[in-house]
Amino acid sequence: MSENLSAFAYLIASVCFIMALRGLSSPVTARRGNLLGMAGMTIAIVTTLASPGVMSFTMILIGMLIGGAIGTVVALKIKMTALPELVAAFHSLVGLAAVLVAAAAYYEPQAYGIGVAGNIPIGSLIEMSIGTVIGAVTFTGSIIAFAKLQGTMSGAPVVFAGQHALNALLGLLLFGLIFWFVGDQNAGLFWMIVLLSCLMGVLIIIPIGGADMPVVISMLNSYSGWAACGIGFTLSNPALIVTGALVGSSGAILSYIMCKGMNRSFISVILGGFGTENGGPAAGGEDGDKTVRRGSAADAAFIMKNAGSVIIVPGYGMAVAQAQHALREMCDMLKAEGIKVSYAIHPVAGRMPGHMNVLLAEANVPYDEVFELDSINRDFPSADVAFVIGANDVTNPVAKTDPDSPIYGMPILDVENAGTVLFVKRSLSPGYAGVDNVLFYRDSTMMLFGDAKAMCEGIVNAMDAM
Repeated sequence: MSENLSAFAYLIASVCFIMALRGLSSPVTARRGNLLGMAGMTIAIVTTLASPGVMSFTMILIGMLIGGAIGTVVALKIKMTALPELVAAFHSLVGLAAVLVAAAAYYEPQAYGIGVAGNIPIGSLIEMSIGTVIGAVTFTGSIIAFAKLQGTMSGAPVVFAGQHALNALLGLLLFGLIFWFVGDQNAGLFWMIVLLSCLMGVLIIIPIGGADMPVVISMLNSYSGWAACGIGFTLSNPALIVTGALVGSSGAILSYIMCKGMNRSFISVILGGFGTENGGPAAGGEDGDKTVRRGSAADAAFIMKNAGSVIIVPGYGMAVAQAQHALREMCDMLKAEGIKVSYAIHPVAGRMPGHMNVLLAEANVPYDEVFELDSINRDFPSADVAFVIGANDVTNPVAKTDPDSPIYGMPILDVENAGTVLFVKRSLSPGYAGVDNVLFYRDSTMMLFGDAKAMCEGIVNAMDAM
């Protein structure tokens, strides 16, 4: 394939990626966005394979078969609750790929058209270094995020004295190594950059608490995009440059939006360690008697069947129980009784951006019934019932009242303003942030203890019997 034709094909692929990103901005057009993304990737792969620089189709085919087989098995076996961990794992692979490509370009620069070993142009060395640093940070940072989400590592922030000063010192040392490497082109310096960047990735993520993992996932997504973009410059591949820039910029924008949703500093997110300035878990505050009003599925069915409007607030507990289908069946019965049903989604509900939206879409919940925090909060005072299923931190009033709480300042869903709050939860244990929810002990709250799916099915059966 000629150079001009390749450039045109990559341009078409880039346009497909841009349109895919536009389509993914709405659940209504998400399917079309995915198809456009697949089409763009197909064009990019075929164009790359048609390049005269390809030396071995056999090795490429073997790699595609191995990777495709692994991807297929993972896609078929992965549970919806494990999607955040899967995304973190994928980000780590993107970062590792960027490091490996940079290493290949360093050791065999003639294969990439960037000079010969020991005499690589300064511009290519800078591009290579940037891609390496971002890729290595993404690789180890994503592994830490995966471990925290998986539960193999504590979700609590890991902090120590002088942590930020150490990060700053390592950052300066990293810049110095890059400057030295660009001038010397020594292999030892290259691998020192890799190792130091890997250490930076760990140090940036460990001080971030489990409750802030949704923002971390978004941030690492941005890092993986910029890593790919940097390596795209090294390879002189316009499709990789455009795609990496799209992923990097969209991830950064999403991180910014989520930081606003959690009242966090965007700069602190980038540097790591946000959410660690406050103290430990908040106490019950003004609700110190610690007594709760317990209810059953029959109680909940009676209350909701006699309501005029019900707002559903899903959280990670719904995902764990795979309760979205039973929840939709329950809501369909309520709507059949003429009851208005809405769904309230917090920006960081679940373990990754859009987690709840994906689950509700899987259960065929109508898009026009799903509302974000800013759109739904004003409706809680007029709602008869707020049905909270598996959510915790995103409904906790101490985020507005207790300056010592780790979640202080985070905008929450104002479920406390509803006439009655039905709270589906297995126990009174605190949320992922380790903060006791004072809402459990309010007079207007009824706790429905048990598995979320079983509780919804019990409510459906109780309404059937009425």
